[in-house]
Amino acid sequence: MSKKEAGAKKAKKKRSGIASYYKIEEDGLKRLRPNCERCGPGYFMADHGDRYTCGHCGLTRYKQQA
Repeated sequence: MSKKEAGAKKAKKKRSGIASYYKIEEDGLKRLRPNCERCGPGYFMADHGDRYTCGHCGLTRYKQQA
């Protein structure tokens, strides 16, 4: 008996690629992550929990503690 026959459900895939960096709103697109200050628009910074990091130039910007 295979997994499909046993009724196992397939996990939903996460959105990947550039589409996951934007959110569609009524008045247009909203960027979910900041752009790199050195590299300019088109280079999004990675979210590492307590900081943002650019994968292109290595710039690290720490988040503000509330």
